[in-house]
Amino acid sequence: MAYILNIETATKNCSVSLGMDGQLIAVLEYAGENYSHAEKLHAFIKQILEQNQVEPKDLEAVAVSMGPGSYTGLRIGVSAAKGLAYTLHIPLMAISTLEILARKIHTDSGYIIPILDARRMEVYSAVYDAQYHLVRKVQADLLEDKPFDGYLDEKPVIFVGDAVQKTQKIISHPNAVFSGEKYPSAKEMYQLAYQKFLNHEFENTAYFEPFYLKDFIVTRKKQTL
Repeated sequence: MAYILNIETATKNCSVSLGMDGQLIAVLEYAGENYSHAEKLHAFIKQILEQNQVEPKDLEAVAVSMGPGSYTGLRIGVSAAKGLAYTLHIPLMAISTLEILARKIHTDSGYIIPILDARRMEVYSAVYDAQYHLVRKVQADLLEDKPFDGYLDEKPVIFVGDAVQKTQKIISHPNAVFSGEKYPSAKEMYQLAYQKFLNHEFENTAYFEPFYLKDFIVTRKKQTL
């Protein structure tokens, strides 16, 4: 029995799932207004294993959402996944956060564009077709530059992610569809991880780093004299 643990912490959703031999067994997640991954992630991992009577030594692999997304969230998730991979001597797999998000949408035609909130009017996005083939790679887009007009002019486009609300304020097009789904989840992550496991697409645990896409910027508070 090949148990795979999946960790998704790239957004406000702290999400963990467990699968075995191609079947999703369980999901635990919490999406609060504040990032609570540091408190909840390890508790979720322990809980999901105990509830399903799985010992850590029974895990065959661990998968983690690789980004883009929250710098802190990605760092917490990747640190936990690497720690498990090292301790248990099991392979580490990395899954694109935007592909996980795209898998929330099921459609027969058109494009799927997962969009995650970045700073100001920027979003992290990628473009997939209805079969989840990557049409345009992940990048940071400025909404005011109308980066999706070419796809909208071709066929219907479903936007999904936590940047839908601000995107909807900018884009007005008859082919634009805005999904109510907000966050990527370890639920959709499992099948992607299972395929990587079967194909032996493993990361180098020692050197793997999240895909931040943009440098983390620390804003210092002004000192009052």
